[in-house]
Amino acid sequence: MAGGALASQGPAKNYGGNVTSFVLISCIVAATGGLIFGFDLGISGGVTAMDPFLTKFFPSVYHKVHNASAHETAYCKFDSQLLTLFTSSLYLAALVASFLASSITRLFGRKMSMSIGGIIFLIGSILNGIANNVAVLLIGRLLLGVGVGFANQSVPLYLSEMAPAHLRGALSIGFQMAITIGILAANLVNYGTNQIKEGYGWRISLALAGVPAVIMTLGALMLPDTPNSLFERGKKENAMKILKKIRGTDNVDEEYQDLVEASEAAAKVQHPWKNILQRKYRPQLVMGILIPMFQQLTGINVIMFYAPVLFKTIGFGDDASLMAAVITGSVNVAATVVSIVSVDRFGRRALFLEGGIQMVICEFVVGIVIALQFGSTGVGSFSKGYADLVLILICIYVAAFAWSWGPLGWLVPSEIYPLEIRSAGQAINVAVNMFFTFVIGQVFLTMLCHMKFGLFFFFGSWGVLMTIFIYIFLPETRNIPIEEISGVFKKHWFWGRYIPDDAVIGHQHHNQSA
Repeated sequence: MAGGALASQGPAKNYGGNVTSFVLISCIVAATGGLIFGFDLGISGGVTAMDPFLTKFFPSVYHKVHNASAHETAYCKFDSQLLTLFTSSLYLAALVASFLASSITRLFGRKMSMSIGGIIFLIGSILNGIANNVAVLLIGRLLLGVGVGFANQSVPLYLSEMAPAHLRGALSIGFQMAITIGILAANLVNYGTNQIKEGYGWRISLALAGVPAVIMTLGALMLPDTPNSLFERGKKENAMKILKKIRGTDNVDEEYQDLVEASEAAAKVQHPWKNILQRKYRPQLVMGILIPMFQQLTGINVIMFYAPVLFKTIGFGDDASLMAAVITGSVNVAATVVSIVSVDRFGRRALFLEGGIQMVICEFVVGIVIALQFGSTGVGSFSKGYADLVLILICIYVAAFAWSWGPLGWLVPSEIYPLEIRSAGQAINVAVNMFFTFVIGQVFLTMLCHMKFGLFFFFGSWGVLMTIFIYIFLPETRNIPIEEISGVFKKHWFWGRYIPDDAVIGHQHHNQSA
């Protein structure tokens, strides 16, 4: 059947139980792990647009920005590999850390990884705030990256395992919601600290990253571990108690039995990294690699890292460029709420497809507008009308990302892996995401310099490709219990050929009741 639809997906299975305040509070506290990632995404771009910061650490860039000759292209003002390394080094560290975090998440539980990540991130934020040379600045960034790697590995897993099936999308998107709140908070902080005339505002911006780190660390200490993780580590009685508590009922036998079966299958897997390469996990592995790759190739982090730099490049003043970043950050938060409300009602595929089409249109139109105003020389500036048009288009683009590829790029890979390879699968998801975040963060300003307005066509073309990919290959996972999602891939017209009948945990004896 074309379009990636399921052959015959009966009604979603319902374990019963209630949505308890306990599970809601646990998921909200865990989701604060997204704050550290979001705050950092937002803070670094604003700081790199601040003159006192550039003067201290990157004087050659400052000179190029303020003493450009009349013939120098605007596209190349900020092109500096050292400056982009300040932004992107964090994501390289996060990539490496995610693999270490995978083992800790599996052996000691999700909340342990969250606590470790928060503490390391706090140390990094302190170093950044007191840095007096580029070396200390970069060491601080690397420590922040380790913290982000641990948080991004453990938080989406925690959320997808704690949430009841019919609310898993909404509660898991709490992580993305926290990321967007972190970005907006960072944009507001940057706008405020840029008003400090003495020139130390950037220190406050960087050091304040310690606040979300403390929130996440203390929050993680108060959380229960997930039933899935407790099962995985052999603590079956504790798992049963937590399951009853989070579902608000003693009648959890059916869900408990599915967890037992998934746990027994997981216990037989001594080498999840080797097993994840098996043919029966091919659908999840392909999705776990391509979805985070495509998420970064939307070009969103060009906007999130470098929004103030981008707006300065096309003619906004210092304060105006930071305020434009606040506006896009506000849109990001508001549109994420749309995703929370709609993801379990309309499904993952519908949001992916609509958001993808909306982003593609915006990127192509922004590219055309910049081409008409700047051309290939990049000499000149935008009129207020055209600058406002670009800002509006970027807001529409950010909104599309925030209710589609933003949250779903984390949600779908975190919910599709069977328990026995879940920690390894999530590590791959984070590693791929961080790798492409690093690459795009590192080369974007050089790409802007050389590709000019064509950069928007480049990302827009990727948007076309990934929307087609989702349409053909992604089955709908809405309302499916997390331990039964293998059965969804089994029924898919393409992926079904990879999954043997006996690989679908708990699916055979529930299929009759579906």
